[in-house]
Amino acid sequence: MGNGVKEGRVDLKQNGVEPIVPGHVLSEGSPEKRKVIHSLMSGALAGAVAKTAVAPLDRTKIIFQVSAKRFSAKEAYRLIYRTYLNDGFLSLWRGNSATMVRVIPYAAIQFCAHEEYKQLLGSYYGFHGKTLTPLPRFIAGSLAGTTAAMLTYPLDLVRARMAVTPKEMYSNILHVFIRISREEGLKTLYRGFAPTILGVIPYAGLSFFTYESLKKLHADHSGRAQPYPLERLAFGACAGLIGQSASYPLDVVRRRMQTAGVTGHVYGSILPTMREIIREEGLIRGLYKGLSMNWVKGPIAVGISFTTFDLTQILLRKLQLGTNIER
Repeated sequence: MGNGVKEGRVDLKQNGVEPIVPGHVLSEGSPEKRKVIHSLMSGALAGAVAKTAVAPLDRTKIIFQVSAKRFSAKEAYRLIYRTYLNDGFLSLWRGNSATMVRVIPYAAIQFCAHEEYKQLLGSYYGFHGKTLTPLPRFIAGSLAGTTAAMLTYPLDLVRARMAVTPKEMYSNILHVFIRISREEGLKTLYRGFAPTILGVIPYAGLSFFTYESLKKLHADHSGRAQPYPLERLAFGACAGLIGQSASYPLDVVRRRMQTAGVTGHVYGSILPTMREIIREEGLIRGLYKGLSMNWVKGPIAVGISFTTFDLTQILLRKLQLGTNIER
């Protein structure tokens, strides 16, 4: 009897359908807890690997976003090369420690929340674990991104400050928090929060929507329930390209607001900041500055992130299954 239940659950998984777990199992809490822990672990690893891989490009993009310098691939290369010559190879990853402090909880919360929101929306709309339809798929991604951004926002601001300042200004992450609190006030830690939330709704929504949709299309047309790793990377790259392109102007606005205290500018809210950027630098050169670099960095990061999450989830499920068989 026990073996029959296990085999049935595996078959449902392979067909892209989550099994409905009996109430007495849920009441024990362990399977649901393991699922949450696995999602948190997989998400944390996915975020860390993805962000570390593109950290030099990310730092370069932020520097251009918060300055009035005109962006080009040639200027970006010069900036990276000058940084390497003047400060050494590891300086290209300056601010990455702050990125890890922020991205590990952010990615863990986002991926875990996405799994939970999918389950909640599936129950609400009557899908019971089946692949969600487009609108709930978008809503699940948007809610996941919003939840993660709200819980980790000050760490994002600290990371942006460390990326655009010399080592002498902020010695470590704690120093950034202390100095901002003393010199600019605690409210500064949430400067740029509004454009972040407005930006993460289309970004996370479209990213998760695109990735999940491409996986579903792949399963429908290939007959394989699981894509190959390279296919996952390609799906994630498409998701990152679409998601980041849709929300990019708000990303520029939030970076300007986050770093206003160290760049000499005063930005009050979203619309005045946008107007000032457009007036000084133009619409395309201002609000879309660095977008071409994001078209390189973003798809790589998102592709690695989604792929790492999925493969880690699969590995953890196999390890758990092996442990259960041994018992």
